[in-house]
Amino acid sequence: MLRKFGLTLCLLLAASWTMAGEFYFYGETDKNPLEYKPGEEMVFTVQLLEDGKPVSGKTLKWTRRGDDGQTVSGEAVSDEPLVVKTSMETPGFVHLNVTGFDAEKKPLKNGEKNAPSFDGGAGVRLSEIQGWPEPADFDAYWNGQKAKLAEVPMTVEKVEVDCGNPNVRCWDVKVACWGGAPVSGYLCIPKDAAAKSLPASVSYHGYGFSGANKRPSGNSITFDINAHGFLNGQPKEYYDNLSKTTLKGYAFHKQENEKPETAYFNGMFLRVIRSLQFVKSLPEWNGKDLSVSGGSQGGLQCLAAAGLDTDVTACHAVVPWCCDLSGKAKQNRLGGWFPEWTDALGYFDAANHAKRIRGKTTITVGLGDYVCPPSSEIVLFNNLKCEVNLTFFQGKTHGYNMPNAKSYMLKK
Repeated sequence: MLRKFGLTLCLLLAASWTMAGEFYFYGETDKNPLEYKPGEEMVFTVQLLEDGKPVSGKTLKWTRRGDDGQTVSGEAVSDEPLVVKTSMETPGFVHLNVTGFDAEKKPLKNGEKNAPSFDGGAGVRLSEIQGWPEPADFDAYWNGQKAKLAEVPMTVEKVEVDCGNPNVRCWDVKVACWGGAPVSGYLCIPKDAAAKSLPASVSYHGYGFSGANKRPSGNSITFDINAHGFLNGQPKEYYDNLSKTTLKGYAFHKQENEKPETAYFNGMFLRVIRSLQFVKSLPEWNGKDLSVSGGSQGGLQCLAAAGLDTDVTACHAVVPWCCDLSGKAKQNRLGGWFPEWTDALGYFDAANHAKRIRGKTTITVGLGDYVCPPSSEIVLFNNLKCEVNLTFFQGKTHGYNMPNAKSYMLKK
């Protein structure tokens, strides 16, 4: 196994990319990390690198956690690859974190920032990782919310803006929606497009406070909406103020989350539904090709979009947030960066919406992501009944991609 790892390191050294003066880790397991059996030994091999070369004399501290509730820690020196052996008896994931320190026991730095750690993982019996039962009236609830939305006329405000492409027209669009906040985004359509001639795509944003993006395309309708229905194209101070006032900590207020009608996600999901209704009303849409995409909270929204509107033909989610929201509270799995569980959140769990998706779905996730834990993404995968490709990357967290990381795909 070490010989194989040494070959991988040689390939890394020969790779065309370099990260001069920067520390980073490369790590892998002795087999496909998605295929371990209960009690089978998992062997992680992790090497600290600088300028693409193994570096010695640094302290490595590692911690193994798991969905089995066990935690083990250790320390080593980077003179040779770190080897950590572990196992797990129950369905779930192991998470291994390795961090580097200098001679003064201070975290290794790349410039002013801490060097990235290795965050990786491996799983056992993935098909047996299941979520908490969805609310019994899940479909009835969303049918009721759609009925409320239908009572709001789809009034549209459009202001044409420049998108940087002379062949594409762009508008700052606001579409009336239930709950007070409109759908707010940038719509781009190729000039002189014929009626019913174009596919359409709608994109959604991650957690935060930014306006919509202009995404001009020469051969499709694109509609990118912000997450909150506020204004687009404003100075940074506008968004900073909202993050500190009316939107501070949004979606995490437990009192709001006690009832589905008052949860922040409720209004967000209704804007998602209306964004699709608006795009489908455009004369240029071809009436058949409708895709949705987004990362993190945007992944949550696009999965909800595909589940709540069966006209969606393709869904592309990257590290989707808020799958298996009850995993920690109800099943003692390693938790993510999720709102504290209430039964009302079951109406917004992306894994529950996934059961209703018909369009082809592609998902990209990380084995070291504990904003959106691997177990939560597997609950999502297990719930999907459509054609789906899910790709795990070793060493990938929510915001970091390990160089030359190996990928592992699951398909249905």
